[in-house]
Amino acid sequence: MPLLELTERGLFCGIAGVYIDPWRPVERALITHAHADHSRYGHKHYLAHHHSLPIMKHRLGDIRVQGIEYAEKIVINNVAFSFHPAGHIPGSAQIRVEYKGEVWVVSGDYKLEYDGISTPFESVKCDCFITESTFGLPVYQWQLQQSVFDEINAWWASNAEQGIASVLTGYSLGKAQRLLANVNPEIGPIYTHGAVDEINQLFELNDIVEFPATMRVQGSEKKSDYRRALIVAPPSVQGSSWLKKLQPYSLGMASGWMALRGIRRRRSADRGFVLSDHADWNGLNRAIRESGAQRVLVTHGYSSIFSRWLRDQGYDAQPLKTEFGDEETADS
Repeated sequence: MPLLELTERGLFCGIAGVYIDPWRPVERALITHAHADHSRYGHKHYLAHHHSLPIMKHRLGDIRVQGIEYAEKIVINNVAFSFHPAGHIPGSAQIRVEYKGEVWVVSGDYKLEYDGISTPFESVKCDCFITESTFGLPVYQWQLQQSVFDEINAWWASNAEQGIASVLTGYSLGKAQRLLANVNPEIGPIYTHGAVDEINQLFELNDIVEFPATMRVQGSEKKSDYRRALIVAPPSVQGSSWLKKLQPYSLGMASGWMALRGIRRRRSADRGFVLSDHADWNGLNRAIRESGAQRVLVTHGYSSIFSRWLRDQGYDAQPLKTEFGDEETADS
C-alpha cells in the first residue's frame, strides 16, 4: 500500500485514516491552506495551520478545527505528520508525511519568492513530492516582486495625476492582501471592496498581517473621493454596477495569467500586472530539485505536460488527477 493514494474523496493516508485536502466529506481532513478548493465544507474534523483557522471558520461556519504550528509533529497510528511553510498565502503549508523512514510531501499550492505577508517557502526533503503545476510551462517566468510593484505604483501615480481612480483586482484571499502590503500608500487613499475588507479584518484581528490604512467602499462616497485612490477588489467586480459607480477609473488586474496578452484583452483590463501566488516554471523546477525526491506526482495545471518534462529530466513523474481548482481565476 502506498503511503498516500488517490481516492474518490481525495488524497488518503490509509495507515493513519486521514485525508489531505479532500474534496468529498470525510472524518478527518488535514488542510494545506484556506482557499476554497483545498478547504471544503462537510468534514467532521479539520487540522490546519493556526493562521488558516480564522479564514476557514469565516468561510465554513461552525466546524471542528484544530490548529498546528509549522514544524510541529503529530503522530497518528505511527504516521508522523508535520506542516511546513508553502509561501502561497498566510497559513499555507506543505504537509510532510513519514512512516517507517519513507517521506512524502504534499505541497498544496506554493511559491518560492517571499511576498511580505506569508511565511517564506521552506524546502522539505522527501522521497515523493506532490506538486501543483498551475504555471508549469516555460512561458511563465515571473519578474521580481519589487519590479511588479514599481509598475503598479507608477500606474496608480499616473492615474492620480489625471484625477481618475485606479481599480486593481486580485483574489480576495491572498492576492489582495499582498497588493495592500506592498503598494506605496503615500500616492493616495486606499479603498477596498467588502469581500477584501472582511478578509483583511480577520488577518488584522488575529495579528497575522498588518496593512496600511484602508477604507471600505460603502457606495455613499462622492466620486471625487476616488479621484486619487487605489481601490482593491476581487475579479468578480468586472462589468458590475459596483464598478460603474467608480467612474472614471482605470482597471488593472494582478495575476499570473497576465503573462499572456490575450488573457488581458479578453478581460478588458487597461493594465495587466504579472503577479502570481503560485510558483512559476523556474520555481516549480527548483522546488522539486531541492526536495531531493525522485518520484514526483503532478496535480492541477499543466500536469501532463509538466510530468512529461520531469520524466525527460530523469524523474519518476506522473500526473495526479485531483479536483483542485485555480483561485487565480476565481471571482470570490
